[in-house]
Amino acid sequence: QVQLVESGGGLVQAGGSLRLSCAASRSICSINAMGWYRQAPGKQRELVATITTTNIRANIRATAYADSVKGRFTISRDNAKNTVYLQMNSLKPEDTAVYYCNAVQLAVPGCPGGDYWGRGTQVTVSS
Repeated sequence: QVQLVESGGGLVQAGGSLRLSCAASRSICSINAMGWYRQAPGKQRELVATITTTNIRANIRATAYADSVKGRFTISRDNAKNTVYLQMNSLKPEDTAVYYCNAVQLAVPGCPGGDYWGRGTQVTVSS
């Protein structure tokens, strides 16, 4: 299995910035996609951002963002460190939530595939 450990959450004022990190344990099977989700009290978990390998041979990756964070948040991945980041700028009170890291391994010969989640990290934005 892949273990995910999140860090970087905290309390900031509106307009401030935070950088979340998610370190994945090394696996012989490739992680094809990673992403960040968030869940506020009383609401369902929602997608924030994803980064996906779209062309393995060319090593091309694509990113996608929820409309509510587009232009403010940036997702990136460091393959050498097996870590994904979420840079959050211009934070708003409505960004307050528990943020969860997600990793997906596709099922291929020799690798069963899987969908993994971190424990979450709290982000609180005050007005």
